[in-house]
Amino acid sequence: MTSEPSLRHWLRELPVFDRDRLPPFDPDAAPAAPAELYLDWLRSAVDGGVQAPHAMVLSTAGGDGRVTARTLILKDIDADLWCVATSADSPKAAQLAENSRAALTTFWGALGRQVRVTGQMRDLGDAAGAADFHARPPGSRAAALVGHQSEVLTDRQAYWDAFAAELTSVQEHPDTELPSWRSYGLRAEAVEFWQATADAGQIRLRYRRHGDDWKRELLWP
Repeated sequence: MTSEPSLRHWLRELPVFDRDRLPPFDPDAAPAAPAELYLDWLRSAVDGGVQAPHAMVLSTAGGDGRVTARTLILKDIDADLWCVATSADSPKAAQLAENSRAALTTFWGALGRQVRVTGQMRDLGDAAGAADFHARPPGSRAAALVGHQSEVLTDRQAYWDAFAAELTSVQEHPDTELPSWRSYGLRAEAVEFWQATADAGQIRLRYRRHGDDWKRELLWP
């Protein structure tokens, strides 16, 4: 099945990057570890007014090999781990239990930048999950407590009623726990930085884990 010619033309003509305003990137000056460069790019996105600059797409695949993806918020980075959080009852957590390999992707369109992180995800334990849950604002905690993530909802009012009840409970009992709320860390095995350039070209720099260190290598576009 092919798209209508007018749609194909319209899609091709959509604007992509303002190449006169793209930031510079010298891969030869990149730091030794990818987390440092990621944080530098993240700060540039914040300074540039990018909306939800810490949003990332998490891609997972279960034991059946079916791949799914969704956008969530990056919670932390250290030298080894890119951290996110979700309920242990969620479909993504179920897939991670079957197959711990995953990928995180960030796209900052205004800067012509993309970062792809691939590796293995692991549960960071009860304390990390509890800390993340209690750091969430009351509305977000209430939404998590409602549960039933990704189950079929036949009546929107049923959700709003459940949410209102949980929000009242959270406000009255702020120490409420949710043991099923988990924090996960992706131990990166490869991190690729992609930068569009003013001449319509692009730069790709990949970090690959090499023991306790990282190997940097340029890639053909």
